[in-house]
Amino acid sequence: MHLERVAWPDAADLETDLAVLPVGSTEQHGPHAPLGTDTMAAEAVAEAGVEAYDGEVAIAPAIPVGVAEEHRHFAGTLWLEPDTFRAVVRDCVTSLGHHGFDRVVVVNGHGGNADALHEATGELTRHEDVYAVAFTWFDAVGEHSADMGHAGPLETSLLRAIEPDLVREDRVEDARDGAADGWGEWVSFANLAHDAAEFTENGVVGDPTDGDAARGEELLDLAAASLARLLGAVEERDLTNAGDGEN
Repeated sequence: MHLERVAWPDAADLETDLAVLPVGSTEQHGPHAPLGTDTMAAEAVAEAGVEAYDGEVAIAPAIPVGVAEEHRHFAGTLWLEPDTFRAVVRDCVTSLGHHGFDRVVVVNGHGGNADALHEATGELTRHEDVYAVAFTWFDAVGEHSADMGHAGPLETSLLRAIEPDLVREDRVEDARDGAADGWGEWVSFANLAHDAAEFTENGVVGDPTDGDAARGEELLDLAAASLARLLGAVEERDLTNAGDGEN
């Protein structure tokens, strides 16, 4: 059940303690993909994972701005400071817990959010009456994960499956031609580049032509199955030693 689409009595009638909170970003995704790619992906995976799960789950509204200052050179990119982002996530998850949805999976669509989400969910579980874990969809798609770049084959394929009209197919070849092969400039296991514009001409990492809607559907199915398994584990988890032991 999408909380933003129902009245409060309907939310109150939900007989579950499980919720998912999609989080994404509003940032450049090359010349061919929309700024909201990460949020759309997180929402699609969250909905598909809940559909694949055998049980009720509350779906919270997505958080559409994340930790994305590394893309600041490209127009339209918005970002939150990590402290602000963690606070927004904590407040949203705490709100869910207040209404009885006290086991929360944060479904993430942006790599730049990952560290902050790990910290925020750990703090929530230790210090609040809620249990939270973070799930990043492109880490959970098997061997496809090795192809993750930025606005590259995975994200472009998924968009072709879920929002095909938003992909500027007339720009995909230009996106490929101006792309970097990998994320950053690495020397002695250190990344010399702090911002995307330092190593990619147009914001793309990887080849966005290397995947179609069929691959996107496969990615969505794999991510949904992974999320459904996680929801089951979260639902069944013994929380005796989590937080204050009262979850």
